[in-house]
Amino acid sequence: MIRKIDYGETSLIAHFYTKDFGKAHFIFKGIKEQPDKFSTHLEPFSFNEIIFYRKKNSSLHLASQCDLKENFDALRTNLDKFSCANTIMELLDSVMPLEDPQPEIFSLSLEVLKSLCEYPYPDKILTIFKIKLLNLCGFKPHFNSCIICQEKITHQAKFSITLGGLICLLCQKKDLRARPVYRGTTATILHIEKNDLANNLRLGINPQIKRELDYILQAFIEFHLEKRLKSQKITKDLALAKKSSGL
Repeated sequence: MIRKIDYGETSLIAHFYTKDFGKAHFIFKGIKEQPDKFSTHLEPFSFNEIIFYRKKNSSLHLASQCDLKENFDALRTNLDKFSCANTIMELLDSVMPLEDPQPEIFSLSLEVLKSLCEYPYPDKILTIFKIKLLNLCGFKPHFNSCIICQEKITHQAKFSITLGGLICLLCQKKDLRARPVYRGTTATILHIEKNDLANNLRLGINPQIKRELDYILQAFIEFHLEKRLKSQKITKDLALAKKSSGL
């Protein structure tokens, strides 16, 4: 489940990312008055099986049954993992269109949440998820060649947030605000796009490249969505708080 909001005094509207329907909205009537009516507490990023009545002329469908399959409790006892899981949900909500099924993205999201419970470096999983998500949904930055002239980049390049990809040195005047990127950053992105999660988790990422990846991905996503992700701000504030306290 992505998120939920109150609807009247007794009901809830919940946003889910589903395998067969993509992002979808459901109303749970009477769930606050009768919490045992559904065998789930509708926790964020929980995995549920839903039976519902699909309305033809509305994007809000009536849920008649919802059974909890996995609550991912391990993510709720670790602040870093909880923060990353919230960012994953916000990305699905912000990037994916309504009722556009993408089974690969559903499988990726479920696999990432499972790995997040066990893997000790949640921030690395989040970076991998962002790259894989953008690649699968066709919203990704262009890293295969210069986005202006289409020539293969063999030497130093710059990344243009506004143009959405790499530009070679011959085309750099097209965006004077473009910033240089390490070749290792480009290579890391291409590797992550082509490999599965298990393989990518074994990939060593230089801290300098990791910082550049995080900057590029966050700037690209927020520029093209035309908004700042709330969960990213919380993650940044958390990191600053930990740094100042010496944790």
